Amino acid sequence: MFYTYILASQRNGTLYTGSTDDLAKRVFEHREKVRPGFTSKYGVDKLVWFQSFELRENAFRRERQIKEWRRIWKLRLIEETNPEWRDLGHDLNNLLVF
Repeated sequence: MFYTYILASQRNGTLYTGSTDDLAKRVFEHREKVRPGFTSKYGVDKLVWFQSFELRENAFRRERQIKEWRRIWKLRLIEETNPEWRDLGHDLNNLLVF
């Protein structure tokens, strides 16, 4: 599986959109600031939304689409499925379909 995801620093905080083939590993890397960059610099480490795809190309296309969106559209997308802005990374093993 491949994933497009959105991380946040806090509710209505700084957002980051990415895609990966290993969501649990990638969330861990963001949390632990394994790689220098935007998310480590701004403390963006809470998984607030994700979508799964069977093809890498589709996940990447969705990432690019969301990155073009206005902020308000991203906030609505998050709140449709996660109105409390829970950090989904804590329950990831239960949420992922294998």
